[in-house]
Amino acid sequence: MATLPPCTPKIPHLRTIHGETVVDNWFHLRDREHPDTIPYLEAENLYTAEFMQPLAELESALYSEMKGRIQETDTSAPYKMGDFEYFVRTEEGKQYPILCRRPLDGGDTRTILDCNSLAEGNAYFSLAFHHVSPDGNLLAYAIDTDGSEVYTLRFLDLRTKGLLPGQIEGVYYGAAWASDSATFFYTTLDETKRPYKLWRCVAGWDVPPVEVFEEPDGRFNVEIDRTRSGEFLILVISSHTTTEIRYAPASDPTADFRVLLDRKQDVEYYVEHQGDWFYMRTNDEGRNFRLLRAPAASPTPESWEEVQAHRADTTLESIDGFQNHLVLLERFEGLRRLRIRDTRTAQEHFVAFDEPSYTISGEMNAEYGTTLFRFAYSSLATPRSVYDYDMDSRTRELKKRQPVLGGYDPANYVTQRIYALSHDDVRVPVSLVYRRDGKLGPKPTYLSGYGSYGIVTEPSFSSERVSLLDRGFVFALAHIRGSADMGRNWYEDGKLGRKNNTFHDFIAAAEALVDGGYTTPAQLAIAGGSAGGLLMGAVTNMRPDLFRAVVAHVPFVDVVNTMLDETLPLTVTEYEEWGNPNEPEAYRYIRSYAPYENVEAKPYPMILATGGLNDPRVPYWEPAKWVAKLRDTKTDSNVVLLKTNMGAGHGGPSGRYEKLKEKAFECAFVIGALQNFSPAPKVLG
Repeated sequence: MATLPPCTPKIPHLRTIHGETVVDNWFHLRDREHPDTIPYLEAENLYTAEFMQPLAELESALYSEMKGRIQETDTSAPYKMGDFEYFVRTEEGKQYPILCRRPLDGGDTRTILDCNSLAEGNAYFSLAFHHVSPDGNLLAYAIDTDGSEVYTLRFLDLRTKGLLPGQIEGVYYGAAWASDSATFFYTTLDETKRPYKLWRCVAGWDVPPVEVFEEPDGRFNVEIDRTRSGEFLILVISSHTTTEIRYAPASDPTADFRVLLDRKQDVEYYVEHQGDWFYMRTNDEGRNFRLLRAPAASPTPESWEEVQAHRADTTLESIDGFQNHLVLLERFEGLRRLRIRDTRTAQEHFVAFDEPSYTISGEMNAEYGTTLFRFAYSSLATPRSVYDYDMDSRTRELKKRQPVLGGYDPANYVTQRIYALSHDDVRVPVSLVYRRDGKLGPKPTYLSGYGSYGIVTEPSFSSERVSLLDRGFVFALAHIRGSADMGRNWYEDGKLGRKNNTFHDFIAAAEALVDGGYTTPAQLAIAGGSAGGLLMGAVTNMRPDLFRAVVAHVPFVDVVNTMLDETLPLTVTEYEEWGNPNEPEAYRYIRSYAPYENVEAKPYPMILATGGLNDPRVPYWEPAKWVAKLRDTKTDSNVVLLKTNMGAGHGGPSGRYEKLKEKAFECAFVIGALQNFSPAPKVLG
């Protein structure tokens, strides 16, 4: 039995813009110091736990199954870098990885960083990066212990295992060593948590850090990297639509960073160094990018020559440079493929894969002078598999396959791709997986989607998902516009003033599953997180009759209010994704779909929303406000739950066992919802 849901007082707040006044009764939840805020979130957590209590046995069984499929003590496939090979070890009962290395010429394995020790005493732990110096003697690493994604940088002497003096606060993800193995470059955040400054320091800082670059435009982030060749430091200055690259010799840490090509609005370009050349992919003549090159010794604007023209049906997603090869990661007909170019002969070939729906990605490829390219392959049915591919002999060797314990056999599962017809007759791919021996007829179905930022929703393997599949579920992944699943134009057709295509595509995917006999609305659960949570809120407003249950993780649902507040992280940088609501036309369009703004007095599905108190990307108050408004407005008795992680951020809990518990909780909610689980509320006296 569960208590009645908690409520927080309505405190009207007026928002007037572009001639419209809107009353926001839950605006006060933005104030963490408000006397009602934290008690309200805690009461919601208690209500959620009480409501889910009848499913505790199922949740416990799901967790045991999920935990039972992982090989708790395991090691990753080692990779070579310098005089060592590096690998990651996990140990039974420990939440976090242990980073190790051993000499190539023999010798003992040594732990270089035990994340469990670093996490001790903290409910949350995250490692932003760990970079070994080129000579192998020092380790730079950055950690966060509250989920805010603001990291502390430290340096470790790998010879003595002693920390060097001092630490740097406020560091972000981008970082790189110079060739001298003493100078380190890193980025820091402004008050809106935008990485905007590049710094140079000497490990152990005998001298104070030096500011190298500051980006004043609030739309742009800065990031630093070092080319695989080791010859150049690459400073990437990027917005959602525009980039500028600056470069400097890694051998001269105090050298000025030179602009490669001046930034031009709505033109992106990215570079890789290989041999005597800089290779560039750019969308200056087509959204799917073409390939150019210029002499690295003097890459003037006039010196760039075309290697591969723009193709309307193929997106060039990345370039990896090796001593005699380029690895081009492309997307064709919704699937990634590897194109290998021998730079000595200009001959090219593709690496073949068999399944109808799969994903591949580059792994840790630290060595430049090698013929081996390491990549990971998986599908909805095939566990993650790491291969070394010899680019000369065109052979591959399996180095590591993700163990899935408990007798998992990929042959027992079917993967396929179907197509849904969207509102404008565009065909939308949907990837599916289900048990081969399942019963005929409609099945409980879990449909997932994202559809923003051009992020690709890859059909990859999840051992946790097997608990649903073995209970007769279909798992479906909708490759909707707003993602780049079908190329860059697919992304462009689902952002700004065409954002509604994203929502219509997802609804079409759900309808195709129903019309195709895979499921029924009463058996259909949908899920998405962050911008995928916005998707959940929008489609639930549009078609609440189509879904039985909705899971919205850290959902970006209060779009108008967030995008009007330039003091929040990501707001200004994301005008190019969502639009600037200070402009009347953009305001009206965002206002037309923003989930929080469009909650109506009508029946809604069962809803589970999650948040993180320290989330810097989607503030905790967005799901909290949305849940409060839904409960106050909707006309049905379906439950709406809010679960806020009071000690974490955007990614939820950090430990691997805690993540499994969260997944088991979500799956228990979905299974219970599709079985019409609805315990009657009671009033506590």
